[in-house]
Amino acid sequence: MQKRHNTDRHHHIPKMKFKMQNWPEYEMGLRRRGSLTVSVVDTVRAQWQSVGPRGQTRYQSIAI
Repeated sequence: MQKRHNTDRHHHIPKMKFKMQNWPEYEMGLRRRGSLTVSVVDTVRAQWQSVGPRGQTRYQSIAI
């Protein structure tokens, strides 16, 4: 059999060492890992967004 091209650079994903029993809890953990909480002061919120020409949204430099 012929050797495949670049086999030394192919990544192998190993098989899971355990079987997942509680999928809902696992998925909630993944969601929590990607969450980000941001607090915005009311004065900034008032200046956050304005509408430009033809209804295009423009963000103020204070929001960025």
